[in-house]
Amino acid sequence: MVSAFDTTLMQKALDAAWAYQVLTFPNPAVGAVVSNGQGDVLGIGAHQKAGMPHAEVLALKAAYETLTEDRRIRTIEDATELHTFLKEHHNSLFHNLTLHVTLEPCHHFGRTPPCSGLIDALGIKRVVIGSFDESNTAKGGGAFLQEKGVNVTFGVLQEKCDLLLTPFTCKEKKRPFVFFKLAVSSNGVATGGIITSLDSRKMVHNLRNCCDLLVIGGNTVRTDRPILDARLCHGKAPNILIFSKQKSFDVTIPLFNVPHRSVMIEETLDKINDYSMVMIEGGQRMLDALSKEVKWYLIFESPRAKEGEAIILPRGLQKIFSQKVGEDTMSWYYKHAE
Repeated sequence: MVSAFDTTLMQKALDAAWAYQVLTFPNPAVGAVVSNGQGDVLGIGAHQKAGMPHAEVLALKAAYETLTEDRRIRTIEDATELHTFLKEHHNSLFHNLTLHVTLEPCHHFGRTPPCSGLIDALGIKRVVIGSFDESNTAKGGGAFLQEKGVNVTFGVLQEKCDLLLTPFTCKEKKRPFVFFKLAVSSNGVATGGIITSLDSRKMVHNLRNCCDLLVIGGNTVRTDRPILDARLCHGKAPNILIFSKQKSFDVTIPLFNVPHRSVMIEETLDKINDYSMVMIEGGQRMLDALSKEVKWYLIFESPRAKEGEAIILPRGLQKIFSQKVGEDTMSWYYKHAE
């Protein structure tokens, strides 16, 4: 039976996961919460990067330290080592606890061991799941746990959890996940040089590192002469699609001279279908030109005002999640059908 308690804890798991949206790609963003029968949160975790421990494991790691004050587990970052440590030292601590997770626990050996097996080994009493895992490789964790006698509840805040999962489901269906990244001042200005803090710019570079294509408008390229790489996180620079009817550009503009990068100049966005994770950067003209094609928007807002004309965002945007990034606020928006 689903309670208000379940929805509250699932929302906490969602909030934890949204902080790493896109950064986990090609893995899904997932959040998890471990709680006791009194509703106390013992541990929260979110998957942070492909190959690193899954959300459930990090939530269980945090819960273990809360319950035991055994700080040895703090230094363990490898997923397989964490699975082993928890199995060897749990001492039946988890038997009466509940795990809320935004996505059905994985049920296969990949770059990390299956979370379903760890949950079973720890004897967790109840598991509450948001989205079903429909992938061919990892699905079946919920059914496995039910067979093992775990009380499993499916579909809590499923619509919200499915929305979180959109980049992963796009990948599974061989479609690109496309989002528009924008930086604005406190009064809505998006032009005139650097707007947000170094922390936000580092976050953007981390996002670029996870993208295989970046789309930018031709006017922005000519005016700003950007490099559009991921140097602030020592990451890889995505390929570039310059959205422009004019094909002539000054090839000394830095973005043309990044090693191991392909730069295309196109009048349409047809080529984005050859990619998996696509970030669009630009200003008002790009927003207007692509308002019908783009549903996801990531906006970094500075607390500082700036001279200039405020940008006009597309209608119908719903804020899904916000968090502080340094002094700025980073927010994900979803555009529902008008």
